[in-house]
Amino acid sequence: MAPASGVRKKGAAAGRLPGTRALTDALKGAWQNKQQLLTDPRHTALLGVFLCLAEVGVTHWVIQRVPYTEIDWKAYMDEVEGVLNGTYDYTQLKGETGPLVYPAGFVYIFSIFYYLTEQGSNIRLAQYIFAALYLLTLFFVFRIYVVTKKVPPYVFFFMCCASYRVHSIFLLRLFNDPVAMVILFFSINLLLQDHWNSACFFYSLAVSVKMNVLLLAPGLLYLLLCRFGLLHSIPKLCICAVLQVLLGLPFLLENPTGYLIRSFDFGRQFLFQWTVNWRFLPEFVFQHRAFHLALLTAHLATLLLFCVHRWPRSGQSLLALLKDPAQRKPSSHRLTANKIIFVLFSSNFLGVMFSRSLHYQFYVWYFHSLPYLLWCTGTRILPGLAKILILGLIELSWNTFPSTALSSGTLHLCHGAILLHLWFGVPPDETWAPRPTTHTPTKRKD
Repeated sequence: MAPASGVRKKGAAAGRLPGTRALTDALKGAWQNKQQLLTDPRHTALLGVFLCLAEVGVTHWVIQRVPYTEIDWKAYMDEVEGVLNGTYDYTQLKGETGPLVYPAGFVYIFSIFYYLTEQGSNIRLAQYIFAALYLLTLFFVFRIYVVTKKVPPYVFFFMCCASYRVHSIFLLRLFNDPVAMVILFFSINLLLQDHWNSACFFYSLAVSVKMNVLLLAPGLLYLLLCRFGLLHSIPKLCICAVLQVLLGLPFLLENPTGYLIRSFDFGRQFLFQWTVNWRFLPEFVFQHRAFHLALLTAHLATLLLFCVHRWPRSGQSLLALLKDPAQRKPSSHRLTANKIIFVLFSSNFLGVMFSRSLHYQFYVWYFHSLPYLLWCTGTRILPGLAKILILGLIELSWNTFPSTALSSGTLHLCHGAILLHLWFGVPPDETWAPRPTTHTPTKRKD
């Protein structure tokens, strides 16, 4: 009888074994799927929906619980109130923090805010309007990352919920920078859908809200030439120019010189006390014209290097871009989503890196593009942990108030690491890589 009992136990154990293996395999598969949800860029849309829904609660909590800080909102309202009262001379428009220094699109959009918020007095309503702009910005940004498929989804937890400074800029300070950026990201989405006329229109509208959007102009010009050639790019450039004239027309008719000098003041002096990026310099160096000229030279030289060596395909010359696309090689003018975003985001980043001064609200100029800049060229130069560290150090630098020599120096070191990563990394456009043979399996580089 004993052997029979032993046989029964063995059989019972054997009967349990397949079920145990199935459960183990199921748990392992679930864990792998969970990992893929956080690491596979193809799952960006799913995680993006979750994070946007979470941000609805986060923005509401911030507005209700964190005290609002008045900086420029009242000045904005005073400036547009002057226009609404009939003053079209830009030299006569000012608020409590100084003269009006933004183009005409700012005036029209913030005039709408003026009426919606009871002449700017309903701050809580203004905060919820900016919360809607914040969520809309996230929607446009996630659409970019869904199309490009370069950034692992776990990075977006940092981009959404972890940045105190960005939530503050949108919800607690009500700066005009977020307004310009949401319009810009909408125009970039239009570029990805091949709607170039509409994209140029909204790009110009973003410029009319704040001049920093011009940092993307070199990249946009390169893309226009790449896509259309010189002759057919002119109508697109005219869309940008004509919109600026139409928006500024009431002010140009009143005092054209005053409008141009005030709204597009490229020689504007910045206060040393607010600089985030040059705190380690003596103030007299920060304010010196030679220092400004050196930064401009470095910016233009780096742009030229990227335009010649990083943006084009291998063997493609800049002069070839001036030709009509029909006269080029069949594939030389094709633009992928990754090439469009790489050119625009790197153009903007170079402008930020060599800026004469960065103030705290300027963080939104490039914050949402940082994950792409760090992950678009693979891990050849920077491993994943180093990229996370760079994101954290940049956030820490922007959250240090007032800025210190250490915080501004750290910011420049991080910017330098990103620049080297963009220069030496594998280009993100999949058409730049050599075509694999049919006999050799390929592995993903990123």
